Amino acid sequence: MNITGNKVVIDKSQEELFNFFSDLNNFEKIMPENTQKFEVDGDSFLFSLPGMPEIRLVLKEKTEFSNITLGAASSKLSFALAADIVKIEDNKSEVSLNFNGDFNPMMAMMVKKPLSKFVDTLTENISKL
Repeated sequence: MNITGNKVVIDKSQEELFNFFSDLNNFEKIMPENTQKFEVDGDSFLFSLPGMPEIRLVLKEKTEFSNITLGAASSKLSFALAADIVKIEDNKSEVSLNFNGDFNPMMAMMVKKPLSKFVDTLTENISKL
């Protein structure tokens, strides 16, 4: 299952955004308002939203200034959330979020709508940075 968020243009350099996403503490600033728990532990963070189990995301991959990829810490669910950053001008960049998960069809049907809303909310909050 693949969910691609809207592309948003932000008045920050590609390097600034890369550094923002590299500091996992900053993810709290773009999480939905109803986030019930948010804890950073080294290269991972744990969060929970109403009606969903706690989810731990681990920093999996960084491509300098252009991509940060987080993945599931649990082997039970296999998914990744990637932030792609493209330079438009010196102080203007485009960001898009891509969620890619390997779920069985029943699970995919259950989580597609809430995950799409989650990606949309993150994207909307990134646009306010």
